[in-house]
Amino acid sequence: MDRKTIESLFNRIGSIRCLVIGDLMLDEYLWGKAERISPEAPVQVVDVVREELRLGGAGNVVNNLVALGARVAVCSVIGEDANGRALLEDFTRRGVAGDAIFRDPSRRTSRKTRVVASHQQIVRIDRESREPLSTGMEEQVCAWITAHAAAFNVILLSDYLKGVLTRRVIETVVAAAGPTAIPVLVDPKGTDFARYRGVTILTPNRKEAEAAAGIPIVDTESLGRAAALIMDRAGLSNLLVTRSEEGMSLFSHGDEAVHIPTVAREVFDVSGAGDTVLASLAIGVAAGLGMAEAARLANIAAGIAVGKLGTSTVSPAEIINAVALTHSDSDSKIKHLDVLAAIITAEKARGKRVVFTNGCFDLLHAGHVKYLQKARALGDLLVMGLNSDASVRRLKGDKRPLIGEEERAHILAALDCIDYVVIFEEDTPLELIKTLKPHILAKGGDYTADGVVGKDVVEAYGGRVELVTFVDGKSTTNIIERILERYA
Repeated sequence: MDRKTIESLFNRIGSIRCLVIGDLMLDEYLWGKAERISPEAPVQVVDVVREELRLGGAGNVVNNLVALGARVAVCSVIGEDANGRALLEDFTRRGVAGDAIFRDPSRRTSRKTRVVASHQQIVRIDRESREPLSTGMEEQVCAWITAHAAAFNVILLSDYLKGVLTRRVIETVVAAAGPTAIPVLVDPKGTDFARYRGVTILTPNRKEAEAAAGIPIVDTESLGRAAALIMDRAGLSNLLVTRSEEGMSLFSHGDEAVHIPTVAREVFDVSGAGDTVLASLAIGVAAGLGMAEAARLANIAAGIAVGKLGTSTVSPAEIINAVALTHSDSDSKIKHLDVLAAIITAEKARGKRVVFTNGCFDLLHAGHVKYLQKARALGDLLVMGLNSDASVRRLKGDKRPLIGEEERAHILAALDCIDYVVIFEEDTPLELIKTLKPHILAKGGDYTADGVVGKDVVEAYGGRVELVTFVDGKSTTNIIERILERYA
């Protein structure tokens, strides 16, 4: 997983429509100090200094999706009470569609109150309904899902065993998602995972997986046996088991297991970490990432979430920064075109002059470096359009490139004279030039001005072409020939 992929994902996340179905609740936190014992009973006295009300249960999944920038709608059933009204008001403030949140006067809207002192929970108080939906409410929920599911890119089921996700509701979701292959992701509860049959993936933690399989998970071998049993019983193609400090393990039908190590950081609170995993995994899947890459994204997000106290969300910036640690310098310069276009527009608005050049740059040598330094001196920013491996093969033959596109991109990005690198698949950079609209189009002195691709485009909006001389005798072909001569 690289920074440019994640940046591109979050750049278009606003077009991803997510439907969350499940048990809504409010999480109340009472923060205080516990410095004395009650004279009435041998219990601590907590002096409350701060109160906080957050979305909990499926609401925390919604909160995570909103924090990541997705468009979200919710389908659930709550009570006709003050807690229910508070939930609806919160969703409205966040721009979450709550048209499918049905109210049942016979139910209580769940509210969990946690008393916290010295960064530790002292006690939790639950007020909730746990019975399954009435037949009438179940009918309303199923009818809405059938009518509206096709409008979403991904569906998330957040099950807290409070009665909303009945077997019929789950079956309705699977049936509605099937015709258009909408991914259905589930954070399960209980031991009967067979009731989730037909969904795309389940995301139990280790304890839940142990209970569902009836197998103690003590090592990789027992984890594999438990996963195989769960997948067989529930007819699953994918299973992601979260394993706390040991990271995550992804099992996909027909593929080897993928074990993803945890991101090392201090753990303060695992509350709501499963919700963060579900939300970020769903975003990755909906954005077109492979299941393993989406799981890696979820692992990074979860690692950030557990470093915060209480049910917490994770921002795109936090995830991008965490991914960027892999290549803390060069990775920040390599961009997908959609992200780079926004950056260049902003740089132009600040008065920066943008220079663009392109090439294969296979086996970087001193001639390349001198050329790039001269190109950079023509303006304030130098953007490098780098031919992809497939593009190089078409231009130079099947034996090239000698160095893959990702390596070439990182080598170029490490140069001070280059500000941004963007890889392109086409034979020419014409589409890049049309999108970025650089002030100056730089090309090697072995070209004529009329032979430079994009010259007419750049000059049409007032830009210009500059031919930059190469250092004589320096070329990748010469280097290859010398190697063959000396070592063949």
